[in-house]
Amino acid sequence: MKNEVDNGKGGIALEAGVVLKMQGICMTFPGVKALEGVDLTLKKGEIRALMGENGAGKSTLIKCLTGVNKFEAGEIYLEGFDHPIVNKDTMDAQKKGISTVYQEVNLCPNLSVAENLYIGREPLTKLGTVNRKAMNRQAAALMKQLELDVDVTRNLEEYSLALQQMIAIARAVDMDCKVLILDEPTSSLDDREVEKLFTMMRRLKEKGVGIIFVTHFLEQVYAVCDGITVLRNGQLVGEYEIADLPRVKLVAAMMGKDFDDLASIKPESTGDKRKEPMVIEARGLSHAGTIKPFDLDIHKGEVIGLTGLLGSGRSELARAIYGADRAQTGTLKVKGKEVKVKNPIDAMHLGMGLLPDDRKAEGIVADLSVRENIILAIQAKQGILKKIPMAKQCEIADKYIDLLQIKCASRETLIKQLSGGNQQKVILARWLATNPDFLILDEPTRGIDIGTKTEIQKLVLKLADEGKSLIFISSEIEEMLRTCNRMAVLRDGQKVGEIDEADMNQMNVMKAIAGGEQ
Repeated sequence: MKNEVDNGKGGIALEAGVVLKMQGICMTFPGVKALEGVDLTLKKGEIRALMGENGAGKSTLIKCLTGVNKFEAGEIYLEGFDHPIVNKDTMDAQKKGISTVYQEVNLCPNLSVAENLYIGREPLTKLGTVNRKAMNRQAAALMKQLELDVDVTRNLEEYSLALQQMIAIARAVDMDCKVLILDEPTSSLDDREVEKLFTMMRRLKEKGVGIIFVTHFLEQVYAVCDGITVLRNGQLVGEYEIADLPRVKLVAAMMGKDFDDLASIKPESTGDKRKEPMVIEARGLSHAGTIKPFDLDIHKGEVIGLTGLLGSGRSELARAIYGADRAQTGTLKVKGKEVKVKNPIDAMHLGMGLLPDDRKAEGIVADLSVRENIILAIQAKQGILKKIPMAKQCEIADKYIDLLQIKCASRETLIKQLSGGNQQKVILARWLATNPDFLILDEPTRGIDIGTKTEIQKLVLKLADEGKSLIFISSEIEEMLRTCNRMAVLRDGQKVGEIDEADMNQMNVMKAIAGGEQ
């Protein structure tokens, strides 16, 4: 039997067991229809995946729900309200029981766990000061309830990213949330940490919390979710039960065409690249505390994969070559000539480029336009006194917007208005515009959709065909196998082996990562 509530307009607010219903949501940005008549239904105690390619409208829909965006049409119904709700801001949404935990943990690392849990709602003494004893006691009880082994008096920054995510979720849960939105919470976690997060999600599900899980990882969707809502180009494709939507059909729904996400895009054999001239020759390079001395050779037109668990030293190895972390021992030769790379600008002048793994902190300049972000590296290379003429800037920007199919209203659109995948393409465009001989791509496909992933993978192979050398770092082994000629294996800050193309398969890589001499 449906629990129907008249919304005063003859519409039906909520069915029995439903905690949230969004109907006909429309939202327009300048020049872009971001959402067009989108629906989403979430039941109590349901984990629902919200999926779609970058630019599909997932983030926009979440922002409409949490009061960040002011939507133009549509209605939102929430359990406990007999009329459509509109949240003025995220605080208003929280008060109503809608909490969001983002990919980048938005807590205060220099405060204790307890302070983060109760920020803005601290228990007070009779004198109106913060009752720290009571706060710590409440925080410890909450951690125990959620089975988290955390000392609440220690600063948040002392804990891993995974635990910080869970503390952010604990804060949301303690605020009596009915709806918990997890926006790409697993993108920086390893498999064990993901499993801990899933355990917590299942616990919250049992308590009746409705969870919207925004992710790009298909395996995770099928591991933990009950239903899937798929968006494409700002429109609803459909809402499905997990059992009714096999993996291949999900991909087809997201992309709007049949698409085998596991199809090989690499030719059977790319030939022995080690016969080609040497581009990078590292001997005994190291950086104290991050990467132990390593040797690495990279040839012209070769794609070298760096694999290992999170924290194994993949990014650190690349940064030591690039000069982002200055190497303290060893030598580096570029095209046979010994060089000193003291900082990234030295590396750029030697024909190198680095696409960093943290696009928000180290990649994009949020308040600049797409055009300005694209020309940044060329301008830095030329020097601030040799300003690139505007006509040339526009020409470069347009070329790469077209080449990489960057979805933006115009080249003057602020980069912060773009989806994560399109931001990533802009940073990639920035480095391609410098025409590098050697390009380091650190997690270039993290947090982006299957279609864009495949585009980037194909681009990597195209660049290699053109004679460019690349380091490719990814947490997804499948992706590495599809793009790399050879893989270097890292463990605990040390390069422990290499795997040749002939021996590159899932099992061999897993064995190498797990341990044992190669």
